[in-house]
Amino acid sequence: MNDGVSRRDALAALGAVGVGTTAGCLGTLGVGDGVAVTSTTATTQFRGGLQRQGVYPDARVPTEAGPAWTLRGVNTGDHTAAKASPVALASGDLLVPGDSGSLWRVTPAGDVVWQTEVTNASRGIHGTPAVADGVAFIGAYDGVMTALDVESGDLAWRANLGDAIGSSPGYHDGVVYIAVEYADPSGAMFGLDASSGDVVWEDQRVTDHPHSTCAIDRDAGRLVVGSNDGYLYAWSYPDLEFVWKTPTEQPIKGPVATYDGSAFFGSWDRNAYRVALDDGSVEWTKRTGGLVMSGPSVDAATGTVYVGSKDETLYALDAASGDETWTFDADGAIIGCPTVTSEHVLVGAYDETLHVVSKADGEPTWGSSGVGRVTSTPLVHDRAVYFTDRASETYLADESGASGTSGGLYKVASAV
Repeated sequence: MNDGVSRRDALAALGAVGVGTTAGCLGTLGVGDGVAVTSTTATTQFRGGLQRQGVYPDARVPTEAGPAWTLRGVNTGDHTAAKASPVALASGDLLVPGDSGSLWRVTPAGDVVWQTEVTNASRGIHGTPAVADGVAFIGAYDGVMTALDVESGDLAWRANLGDAIGSSPGYHDGVVYIAVEYADPSGAMFGLDASSGDVVWEDQRVTDHPHSTCAIDRDAGRLVVGSNDGYLYAWSYPDLEFVWKTPTEQPIKGPVATYDGSAFFGSWDRNAYRVALDDGSVEWTKRTGGLVMSGPSVDAATGTVYVGSKDETLYALDAASGDETWTFDADGAIIGCPTVTSEHVLVGAYDETLHVVSKADGEPTWGSSGVGRVTSTPLVHDRAVYFTDRASETYLADESGASGTSGGLYKVASAV
């Protein structure tokens, strides 16, 4: 829906009738027959779970880079937001979303099981799917949330929620949660019935393009999300009553992580934040030399927060105090999220490289280059490392369509 009337305006005109019952371009679209999704938790979620901590303590990084294969055509657009990230299925295959608008299922050998066009919107997909009961949930820059059968790639349902979705969904107990942007600019948080796509909860107090990915902390009883208006918003969970909002001085673009009763996130005001989940009070800030778009990783075992900045630096911070433990110079802006394993931190940068550094001291272990900026969240799965990159500057400048310069999925190593 992009006809000059925002969904916010349309809802106001309809007396805020639930989306699932509205007429016209709003609400659940007539695709598929729905699907049964009843599990309490998802098998696959962005950054490993609802708290978005990005830590995989049992994962081990291969000892050296050695490109195994590349799947081209995943990313073809020029939007500079962090690109979508591959995730692993229980079967061992990967789901790979791209700004070309498609979702792929790919085997570890690089064979394409299926490819489904999710959207033809110019900016495609930037979020990462959640998977529950064999159904993948993904939003796109057409403002539509789509559910697909993981085995076949067939569409189960599509729900038109607004003008754009750049964030990743969260799944819990039969409901899919997602931040949605409107062209006003404004936005909203939604909860959708995972089986049908019908809206079961929404709150439209979020404003100015919420691009951030929400986190749900069940122990603290909070759902939190950031927005371009510079606020971190919080609702009680699971009853979803609005409880507070905390300001920063600039947009909050990246994902939020939660740990130990607090939310961790970055802002374009050049700070990383720790904010108490109970009342929204700021517990500490860490000033960096650039905009912080990267979503922090929080390692509970070591009490360390890892976060990147556009100042080309990856920071390791003490989670309790925000004090700096070490830094790593990436030689390029970092806007994607780090991935933390048993011994390493992996993060991509504008220098067209995936960097692998020691978790203990930030010393570089190895790096692997693509053709464009590496802004996706790396995946370490079954003794291999995967990442996607942006299309090359040559591809974007001349629209050559050359297979070697469009953004791709890389499997870069496969031995420990």
